[in-house]
Amino acid sequence: MKAKLIVFPIRGRNWCFTRSIDHTLPASSSTADFSQSPSTLKQLWKSINTGDKPFNAKAELFTDYVANKMNNGWVTLENAPDGSFKKKIHGLGLWLLSRVKPSEIFLKSISKDVTGVEVVYPSSMNARLVRRRLRHIAMRGTIIHRKFFYGSVSLIPLSSAFSILPLPNVPFFWILFRSYSHWRALQGSEKLFQLVSDGSQSSNTYSGKKETEHEDSENESLGLDEPHWVLTPSKELENIVRQEDGNDGLSRGTIEEICKIYDLNTQDVVKYEKSTF
Repeated sequence: MKAKLIVFPIRGRNWCFTRSIDHTLPASSSTADFSQSPSTLKQLWKSINTGDKPFNAKAELFTDYVANKMNNGWVTLENAPDGSFKKKIHGLGLWLLSRVKPSEIFLKSISKDVTGVEVVYPSSMNARLVRRRLRHIAMRGTIIHRKFFYGSVSLIPLSSAFSILPLPNVPFFWILFRSYSHWRALQGSEKLFQLVSDGSQSSNTYSGKKETEHEDSENESLGLDEPHWVLTPSKELENIVRQEDGNDGLSRGTIEEICKIYDLNTQDVVKYEKSTF
């Protein structure tokens, strides 16, 4: 499966890195994955100990089990009556989710099923710089999310002590979610770095049209197989970004126009205005 990545400057030195929504995937794909994951601790233990699975496969089973439990709990809170305590917890969860960095959301979108990426960027930007920034965000993501993953996991036993209170253990579930989120972002970072690294196959054919300002980029394809990454400069995206080249960055209307054309999540893109990573 190939992912389409959109890269463009949004405010000053702040760049937006996001993945286009893939409408070819079924809407119930995630639900199908959850239905195949273990639903009880007994099933999880049996699945982990069945066969000679590597550590990564066991970790995936555990994270799928945790994700299934969190998804079921979140649906219960979302469907709670208005004004109820559970509905208020759901509102608190939405507020906490709004504070998650956009780079983490982007890296989580690079799943293990992604076998290649097409990077779309304004045609005036240097292709080498775009690829270098992608590798930088992937490499930095592996460092940051590995550190925060271990930190979040270490806090799970401490937060579980609040379960003795006659209230929902919000700290425990939030830390559990953050552990899962950092794990997914870590996996996405490693996958993205693998796809855009020097050792992967590359293609800079620019959708059949090679532009003169990009002739200094690596215009070679290693092997005859489908390339792992393709850099695609876009005149359309360039014209939209060029409409506003002031210090205040892109306006909300311009951002919404880009999101509509390339099927992006507007809320995630807007976060890049104030995000340093």
